[in-house]
Amino acid sequence: MLPRTEIRAAFVALSLLCAAVARGSAAPQRIVDRIAARVENDVILLSEVRELGAYQLLINGKKESDGQLLDRLIDQWIVRTEAEVAHFPRPAEADVDRELDTLKKTAESPERFNVRLRGSGLKEPELRRLVREQLFLANYLDSRFRPAVQIEPKAIEEFYEKTVVPLAKARGEPPPTAEAAREWIREVLVQRGINEQADRWLKESRARLHVEKEIP
Repeated sequence: MLPRTEIRAAFVALSLLCAAVARGSAAPQRIVDRIAARVENDVILLSEVRELGAYQLLINGKKESDGQLLDRLIDQWIVRTEAEVAHFPRPAEADVDRELDTLKKTAESPERFNVRLRGSGLKEPELRRLVREQLFLANYLDSRFRPAVQIEPKAIEEFYEKTVVPLAKARGEPPPTAEAAREWIREVLVQRGINEQADRWLKESRARLHVEKEIP
């Protein structure tokens, strides 16, 4: 199998060749794809920017700008590159199935989800591939940074008093007991710590990369 970089290069070359042929034909054609950024000896394609935007639209109902999406793809390139060097395992298909089921439950019904999926422009195989990739990246970051996150009991108590209780009152609901909420709060704070450490690491990693952006 060709390395990932060679496959991308071949794809871009084919796209440009198709565009050149189209310019010489009677019927006008559009360029299939183009490079959005060069990262080290690799490339990120505009189609990848569009695809991530479609995924965000499906998940959040809105998407970021092309420039923001490209920054996210550069961050994903950093995480993926390190994970692959470390031979980090890909998620099992059963785990991908669970993620998809969770995603589908965010809609009011399967029919409603299918409407959202069509509106995003993604197809089922593309969605499954994207979910698999996002799960792979998230699992690696969790594995890399979770061991370093330490949560003090006082932090759990403060989160309960300042966040859980006021939120329950705002909803007109009785708050859960501190003991019942303890493990949930701990995981929320752990995830926050993972995100903070990952953000610092990505910022430092980006500073060492050679990146040429083709879109703003």
